Amino acid sequence: MHETPRFRYYKITAWDDAGTGRIKEGMTLAIEPMVNIGGWETKVDRNAGRCVPKIGSLSAHFEDTIAITDGEPEVLTSA
Repeated sequence: MHETPRFRYYKITAWDDAGTGRIKEGMTLAIEPMVNIGGWETKVDRNAGRCVPKIGSLSAHFEDTIAITDGEPEVLTSA
């Protein structure tokens, strides 16, 4: 599940459709860092249905889902 706000890791900014960039109780966040050799620029390979490095180098992609609760955030998945 993906919902706003969306974070751009390489720019360290947050944005959402309403422009608030706020994280609120009840939201779930998909944290999906992608580590590329040679640079941060990516492109979408529509044939393969995935995001790949623009220069064609090796990369690794990880994902965890976090639930925002009234207390501590709760990790719903782990690698």
